[in-house]
Amino acid sequence: MFKITGILKIHSGLISLKTVLFLLLIVSGLLLTNQSLFAAEITGEEIMEKVDENQFLASARTESEMIIRDRDRETTKEIVSYVESDGEVTNALAEFVNPRDRGTKYLLLDDELWMHYPDAEELVRLSGHMLEEGMMGGDFSYQDALESEQLTELYDFELKDQEELEDRSVYVVLATAKEGEEVAYHQRQFWVDTERFVILQEEMYAREGRVLKELETLDVEEVTEGRWMPVEMVMEDKLREDTETIYRITEIEIDYDIPDDLLTLETLE
Repeated sequence: MFKITGILKIHSGLISLKTVLFLLLIVSGLLLTNQSLFAAEITGEEIMEKVDENQFLASARTESEMIIRDRDRETTKEIVSYVESDGEVTNALAEFVNPRDRGTKYLLLDDELWMHYPDAEELVRLSGHMLEEGMMGGDFSYQDALESEQLTELYDFELKDQEELEDRSVYVVLATAKEGEEVAYHQRQFWVDTERFVILQEEMYAREGRVLKELETLDVEEVTEGRWMPVEMVMEDKLREDTETIYRITEIEIDYDIPDDLLTLETLE
């Protein structure tokens, strides 16, 4: 920051107030220019690459809960999940362990999602519009919950602004789906923490510009040195009335050694 010290003099006389104001205007202009240059030093693409780096997990085991609030009713689902990815292919298993849903499992094998209910005779493969339905009746769709591709593979980004959100400095980044990519939301707007590169807020839009969902991060934790992740989020589906779903990670183990036979269809049988 510029700093002016001492008393300015011209030919042994004090500088005029008009000149001081003029110099302050110049300094203010330089400060604004420097702030604009600072904002331009990073692009929307680079911001979201850093977000992807934070979110990418080569392997992990998590324990979590999903709290579904629908008007005056609240239900809690408990989940144990395993995920493994090489950056291109992601496999994941989510098993519900709360008494009411115990034994319900979802298995993601690359771009295929399979489901198993304890009383079902056959495995069910979810596809098409089924992926847009709320997972276990909540506000997170199956596509939201099990989205495996990195954001930079699906969207083009534009840095719109830099502002304050809940006492945190954030980048405002607009994402538009890349040509030919099949995505749940044509556009998404992210509010990304400028220091930790975590998404603190998100809006998801239909092609015609209508807001479909809103996501807010409620808690962020440093899971390894210098690596921050959202551990509690709330999703609100704007097409439904008086509902919201909280997803909370209660335990996470990164670089977990997953057994070779766990992420297979045989696990669901």
